[in-house]
Amino acid sequence: MANYHYDEAGNMAAYFVISVLVIILLPVTFSSLASVSSSEHVSLGCQCTPCLQRRADVRRHQRGSLLRPKFTRKALLITVGWAAVAFLSFKAAHTEVENKVYNPFEILEISTGATEKDIKSRFKQLSRLYHPDKVKATINETLEDIANRFVDITKAYKSLTDETIRRNWELFGHPDGRQEVSMGIALPKWVIEGKNNIWVLGVYGILFGGALPTLVGRWWFGNRQKTRDGINAKTAAAFFKALTDNSGMKEVIGALGQAYRWETTWAGTAVGLEELEEQIDEKMGDQWREVKDLVAPGGKCEGTEQRALVLLYAHFLRLKISDEALKQEQARLLLQAPMLLNALLGISAARSWLSPTLMVMRLHAYVTQALLPGKTVAPQAQLPGFDGDADASEGKDLASFILRLEDEGDIRKTEARKALEGWSQLDVVDMSFKVIGERLVTPSSIVFLLVKLRLRRPLQSDAPSSVSEKSAKAIREDKEKDDKFLNSRRDAENVEVATPAWAHAPYWPGLRKPGWWLVLADDKSNRIVVPPMKISDVPASSPGKERDYRSYKLQFQAPPNVGLFTWKVYLVSDTLVGEESCQDISASFLTQLKIDDISALNAEEQTAEDEISDPEEDSLAGQMAAMRGGTVKRTAAPEDSEDESSTDEEQHDDDSSDSD
Repeated sequence: MANYHYDEAGNMAAYFVISVLVIILLPVTFSSLASVSSSEHVSLGCQCTPCLQRRADVRRHQRGSLLRPKFTRKALLITVGWAAVAFLSFKAAHTEVENKVYNPFEILEISTGATEKDIKSRFKQLSRLYHPDKVKATINETLEDIANRFVDITKAYKSLTDETIRRNWELFGHPDGRQEVSMGIALPKWVIEGKNNIWVLGVYGILFGGALPTLVGRWWFGNRQKTRDGINAKTAAAFFKALTDNSGMKEVIGALGQAYRWETTWAGTAVGLEELEEQIDEKMGDQWREVKDLVAPGGKCEGTEQRALVLLYAHFLRLKISDEALKQEQARLLLQAPMLLNALLGISAARSWLSPTLMVMRLHAYVTQALLPGKTVAPQAQLPGFDGDADASEGKDLASFILRLEDEGDIRKTEARKALEGWSQLDVVDMSFKVIGERLVTPSSIVFLLVKLRLRRPLQSDAPSSVSEKSAKAIREDKEKDDKFLNSRRDAENVEVATPAWAHAPYWPGLRKPGWWLVLADDKSNRIVVPPMKISDVPASSPGKERDYRSYKLQFQAPPNVGLFTWKVYLVSDTLVGEESCQDISASFLTQLKIDDISALNAEEQTAEDEISDPEEDSLAGQMAAMRGGTVKRTAAPEDSEDESSTDEEQHDDDSSDSD
């Protein structure tokens, strides 16, 4: 019969709790350590003083300081969890084990190889020491404890000397014979006591009937309110209504301002918001009122929308904010902007609208560099010591502009040169249309736009190597690598790329790496041919290296008609402003796609094409094609069919003659 006992001290339950906590805490802790270690390389990137200060501030805000450490909710939960694991482990390690294996040698404190004479001698010694008549009770030891100890010593002695008791010990592990089976339950006894049933059931009801359904419901209905891009469904609906095929920068900003109505919740009153709006109104005038009308027509831009719009344009105009709380709100708003702009980009690209798609892409760079969108901006406005009012005609070539500053002895030359040394200029090595296994592009074929890119610094003196300068062997090897890449499933070639450095972004409240969008579009019809592809991790040019670029591909289906199509490939930066003056920021290239008729292929290529396209006559696909009036390949009759038929006829004649 089993004897059930409950874990009054909570010793057995500690092992279960420790296991669950360790399973949860280990991956969470490793992910937190990985995120912390990833921010160690803040020194990489632009070395101008504003960027270094900004990255230091970001790191200090993320990790805290010695006097003011950064305590996040996640870090606090991890700390509490490991503290609980340490406490329970200490408790379990110092818990006395109640269910020990009976060992008479251990009780008598002798070795297992002791002789019977040694056992008797040891028993006499212990009897003289621990006999109840010779031991007096103390504070820490009662008479009952003294008697129980002497009983254990006597049982141990008899287990080793008495044959019956020794047999019980060998068979059942105890000198008294078979014992009751003891089953431990890792619950304290008060949990199942009758007087506590109401309280226990109440706790279970609150947890599983109230708290758990509430959490699941909040998660379920919260996800239903979010789109795949992570924005509110009402925000997505507003984006759909706000954009048209001819939307410009103002309409895109208006759509972004409307999004903060559902995406942001403000806590407390804004101190200094009215002063900021007055400064914006003074600098922009009617343009500011026009933007507010786009966000909320009829002059009703107020509340959340007004607050977000003021903070956004204060960033564009590089206005200083004295209130620390308002500055933190602006930082959260700016860090949320890329997600909203990506969702807006997805909606515009899904409709194949070129103009609003380019506007959304360019707005990324304006937000990063804190420059007023929709205004012709000089490229040097992004350099330290310059602002958005710089003359656009002076710095079309930034390298020449830096040299001119040095010749004039301008005090801003040092920081400007440091910023330009970290400038990411995109260099297009080659660009072409490819069809796997074909020499020409035929109607409705699967076409790949193969683009080879690398980074070059504006102040780089060594000219990068071009494809035309390579040897015949290097060109042949490059072609083999291109074919292998086209047959793979990757959008970007798998090459070793150094860790990308942080971009020049002194006004961005976070760490920013350079990126670009690759878009194939027909600007004549204002339509996108292929949806945009985000490009990152572009290798830097290395004149001494044979292949110092990386290949990217866009896959699409060729038009069904024959002709010459003139399209544009846009490479738009999400970090630096100045497409019109700097090709490294946003460059466009005229690309021609010629669709030839299948008759332009030679006889062997046409035969191969027919063998691939036409199904067999005897196959199910061939029968269906014949029913539709299509062409099928005829099945050749087997050579031995005539022999078989003739043999059958002879056999038939022989049978007829026999019957006669």
